[in-house]
Amino acid sequence: MDIDKVIEKRISIRGFKKKKVPFGKVLDAISSALQGPFAGNFNNLKFLIIESPDTIKQISKNCQQTWISESPLIILVCTDDSHLERIYGERGRVYSRQQAGAAISTLQLKLTDLNIDSCWVGSYSDDLLKQVLEIPQHIQIEAVIPAGYSSKERTKPKKKELETVLYWETWENDKRPAIFKETPEEKALRSE
Repeated sequence: MDIDKVIEKRISIRGFKKKKVPFGKVLDAISSALQGPFAGNFNNLKFLIIESPDTIKQISKNCQQTWISESPLIILVCTDDSHLERIYGERGRVYSRQQAGAAISTLQLKLTDLNIDSCWVGSYSDDLLKQVLEIPQHIQIEAVIPAGYSSKERTKPKKKELETVLYWETWENDKRPAIFKETPEEKALRSE
């Protein structure tokens, strides 16, 4: 599938069939997420795959979103910021969030390309999830990604129009400056 079609097809799904997701496709999607940019070319991502229905129910409860319990699989995207912080100081945390976001987006696009639906969930208690999943305290949980096959009709919500999100040269300047500016002489000639 071409990239524009995959981007257009990707939507957040909040209801799943009980159909199992082929493990090879999950690994393929995670492998694609590892192809993105990394600060200093250092990959600090870790992925935790959960297939146990009991653990998925605990995660669903922790996220306070009951629909998550329907998913046959969850991918937790995590990062270890320690190396980036040693190299870049506090800015290392910013780089870590940026590369995690890029990887999550790529992961979801690849899942979509493989005809697997997903949703990016960011609402959860870090401490409770770390306790349930035995994740060390220094690891950051970036996202909970329930994945599977939609049990509902796939409908794409309306997105913002491009011109409503663009500014030019300075904040809130929504008019693109002319490439060629008229000199006062040219303006005078045009007005004659």
